[in-house]
Amino acid sequence: MTKHVLILVENLSVPFDRRVWQESLALTEAGYKVSVICPTGTKRDTEPEVTIDGVRILRYPLRAASGGPAGYVREYGLALWHTTRLAIKLRREGRIDIVHACNPPDLLFLVGLVLRLAGARFVFDQHDLVPELFKSRFTRGGSVLFWLTRIVERLTYATATAVISTNESYRQVAIKRGKVAPDKVTVVRSAPDLSRFLQREPDPSLRGGKPFLAAYLGVMGPQDGVDYALRAIAHLRNEIGRDDIQYIFMGSGDAFDEMVELSKELGIADVVEFTGRVPDEYVQTCLSTADVCLSPDPLNPLNDVSTMNKVVEYMAMGRPLVSFELVEARVSAGDAAIYVESNDVAAFARGINELLDDPDRRSRMGAIGRERVEKHLSWDNSRKALLAFYGRLLD
Repeated sequence: MTKHVLILVENLSVPFDRRVWQESLALTEAGYKVSVICPTGTKRDTEPEVTIDGVRILRYPLRAASGGPAGYVREYGLALWHTTRLAIKLRREGRIDIVHACNPPDLLFLVGLVLRLAGARFVFDQHDLVPELFKSRFTRGGSVLFWLTRIVERLTYATATAVISTNESYRQVAIKRGKVAPDKVTVVRSAPDLSRFLQREPDPSLRGGKPFLAAYLGVMGPQDGVDYALRAIAHLRNEIGRDDIQYIFMGSGDAFDEMVELSKELGIADVVEFTGRVPDEYVQTCLSTADVCLSPDPLNPLNDVSTMNKVVEYMAMGRPLVSFELVEARVSAGDAAIYVESNDVAAFARGINELLDDPDRRSRMGAIGRERVEKHLSWDNSRKALLAFYGRLLD
């Protein structure tokens, strides 16, 4: 009998959420029936219900949080109501064998608990450490919020039949803080599908008439460090005297407009281009053209132990990168990155300068990164780990 997997995600729409989409396709191809409940997107993923590549997707309207912690209460409350409503609809249509909930938020355990009572197993796919996320984003009045998120996280761990972690640091949190048995926690890394990260002919026009191009790819939220990168660019130009670099920042997020304004305030808007979200083809061409890539995530309780997708994606494209000193950045990148003193703008600027002055080193680092991805960090490896996890779960 075909097993029915219901995947719950609130943070992004599907298939825009690449990790969730990769998991959905892997399970479908392995013979599972897969349904997904998620919010609608803004410019894409707008249909309330659609089936894509055998995956049935049910979406609900949701406005992202604004205005601090109170905004998250409104967002999460509405998301929980819609998710529960749609999950009940699916359950009335037939059996659900596994509820696979992806955080944030950790409140989706309530839906898992309801469906566990109906015989489903509950998998907690921990994409973020929510207590650390809120501690990193809200520095004022964060202690009460931090402990509330710890309580909800603990309830999620307690409800789960098994846990998926995105790296070993998260796995240790599940075991030590969450009191989950080690054999119930499996690492399935967020990883690039190498069929999407293909080398293309460099496009000199992206350099804006400059000899060098530096690139950023990723989310632009308060904790993502784009402001550190922009200040490093200003330091590189004004203090080091380097004005031969064009910069492209690909991606979007709730700090996007603020970052565009910051580039103007710093006097670097003439060499910094913000593209917003772009197609895969543009990403491939831009990264194939870039001489160095930027991973400016600052040291904080969340970033230190989180795997940044951008790091592995730069490596998949054979690009060297500059990163602040973070535990999981080193685990992922190894010798494919230059690591500089955490949260030091001047040090980040010097790292960019050092790499641009050494083309042989850039070439070696790029080759090291690509090899690490091919051998250990590609989606092919993560797909095998996911399917092995499901095999054990249903055995």
